[in-house]
Amino acid sequence: MTNPAPLRKNFLVFLLPMMASNILQSLFGTINNVYLGQMIGVDALAAVTVFFPVMFAFIAFVIGLSTGASILIGQAFGAGEHGKVKAIAGTALSIALLFAAAIALFGSLFARELVIALATPANILDEATSYARVSMIFMPLTFAVILVTAMMRGVGDTVTPLLALVVYTLIGLVATPAMIAGSFGLPRLGVASAAWASVASSLLTLAWLYFHLRARGHAFAFDRDFLRAMWPDGRLLLLVLRLGIPTSLSMMVMSIAELVLLGLVNGYGSDATAAYGAVGQVMSYVQFPALSIAITVSIFGAQAIGRGQAGQIGAIVGTGLHMNLMLTGSLAVLGYLFSRTLMGFFITEAAVLDLAQGLLHIVLWSTVLFGMATVFSGAMRGSGTVWAPLAISSFAILAVEIPSAILLSRHVGIEGVWAAYPIAFCTMLLLQMSYYLLVWRKRAVARLV
Repeated sequence: MTNPAPLRKNFLVFLLPMMASNILQSLFGTINNVYLGQMIGVDALAAVTVFFPVMFAFIAFVIGLSTGASILIGQAFGAGEHGKVKAIAGTALSIALLFAAAIALFGSLFARELVIALATPANILDEATSYARVSMIFMPLTFAVILVTAMMRGVGDTVTPLLALVVYTLIGLVATPAMIAGSFGLPRLGVASAAWASVASSLLTLAWLYFHLRARGHAFAFDRDFLRAMWPDGRLLLLVLRLGIPTSLSMMVMSIAELVLLGLVNGYGSDATAAYGAVGQVMSYVQFPALSIAITVSIFGAQAIGRGQAGQIGAIVGTGLHMNLMLTGSLAVLGYLFSRTLMGFFITEAAVLDLAQGLLHIVLWSTVLFGMATVFSGAMRGSGTVWAPLAISSFAILAVEIPSAILLSRHVGIEGVWAAYPIAFCTMLLLQMSYYLLVWRKRAVARLV
């Protein structure tokens, strides 16, 4: 039987830097938007927001790719096959860069037409086009940073990605306002400043990674072996895509659901929309531990399978559930204790503040259920079982959450939209846990690579 104490310690050592990375990344995006809104104006923020759905689709693809690659890398690393680790990473990176190059070509030629197709208001069309064009042309840099740092988790390294994100963030936080104001002899670049700052951050972060990884003799060091592995292996590519596409689809499903729910909320007026945004901000931070724990369970499970110790997965799941209860649960409790203060960061009007606080109280506790559901799905993903967890989560969102929100909003008002979240998370937990216990656990688990 696996000793739970070392497992919990290893779990935390892996988990905490990843949680810090997620929080830092979210704060960076928030601060960048503050720069644009405060230093240029609301139109600048709107110009960037227009491109967000397209950017989300691109990022969803590369996150899915990194998820599939990380599972295979975890299994190969657990088996001690370091050459195969580089083969998987090289294959995933080469395909990502090819896709990013296609995006760059499209953006250089048709950025304006794309922005027009997004029904962009005429007064922000030029700025939105400039931002979109720069973002798309330099997409290979963005993809490389996201993919390389995410795949490192497969070899058990979450500290290097955190350090890389610190480098990225520090550069961006200096470069964005400098380019907006034209400081240090730089030209004033307007809304495109945020995109150009991202280019500078990505380029310098990749340079830092190059020297840092080579100095450490890291499994992801950009050496001759890694460059040779950049020639795609067809079999490995198919495996990466088979494991990664469901993650991308899952992100798309959640995005569509949020758009539907936002449409319902908008029907109650701008106060309700403001409350929705404030509650969403707090919820996203409370969910960071849950999402990070799910990734940890997936990677630890993949490595155990690679070592031929699939029997450890039960202990890994148990540790994940315990961590979720402690970490996500603690944040949820703090959210209840300081709910009014938290809502006050975003809202100043008393009536809207009361509304947002009440809505937060309805939904906040259910993040613990969401986290537990993702522990079970993460364990199954680590073995390569990806379509069943996707089907379950999609069912909970599309067949339970959205209909519940529509029905309850008609009978109890705006509170019904938020009540749909706990209903969906309860469903998701029951179904994921049932499938894990009654079906998946009875199957033989074998390495994919």
